[in-house]
Amino acid sequence: MDKVWTDKACYNKAEKLYQEWLCKGTQSNNCSLLVTEIAKAREDIQSSLEKIDDITFEPCSNSGILSRLAILEAENKEIKELYQAILKKITLIENNNNTTSSAASVQKVETSNGNNNAAAADDDDDDVDLFASDSEEEDAEKQRIREERLSKYNEKKSTKTAIIAKSSILLDVKPWDDEADLKAMEAKIREIQWDGLLWGASKFVPVAFGIQKITISCVVEDEKVSVDWLTEEIEKIEDLVQSVDIAAFNKI
Repeated sequence: MDKVWTDKACYNKAEKLYQEWLCKGTQSNNCSLLVTEIAKAREDIQSSLEKIDDITFEPCSNSGILSRLAILEAENKEIKELYQAILKKITLIENNNNTTSSAASVQKVETSNGNNNAAAADDDDDDVDLFASDSEEEDAEKQRIREERLSKYNEKKSTKTAIIAKSSILLDVKPWDDEADLKAMEAKIREIQWDGLLWGASKFVPVAFGIQKITISCVVEDEKVSVDWLTEEIEKIEDLVQSVDIAAFNKI
């Protein structure tokens, strides 16, 4: 019953009387009382509309939902823009691949044609005798000029300095025990001499348990000295040398 307006008929009647009074222009004490009751009724109606069952309706109660919808719309717009950018990039890549494939096909055809033309030119050159002449005297003169040029070329080639291939080697030579005389072992290693072999610096490097090894460098000419031969020669010093390892090998 709190939610039902049971006195609505009374209020409507009072409103009707008030309007009739306004039209007639009469005024009395009863009318003043009626006006007061109408004003009060209006206030009650307004308060009843604004508050039902002690629950106040706020116009901005859905602001959270509105803000959430705004965020979703912004994210949707951003996703659409990203999707369009990806489509453009994929289209550009496909166009570049098609262009590259076409260019490769054209280059392949041109290369094939060039090879065919070169082969045809070689065949034509084989059919032409460059040293052919109409007389024997011209053949003899060309033969003489050709031999002179060949002799000059061979002479120039023989005087040209040949490049000698060399290698820089770093060897690790280990003794049998810690009582080995490393200086004597180094002296015997340096006694190994050969054409194209040049010994370099050396040092003693600790290994373990007081044992030291000799790290010695050398430069060899590849055509004259073999690395296997050099290691075998050092290992022939059996009384002092236990093993030989190649620590570094570099071409010069």
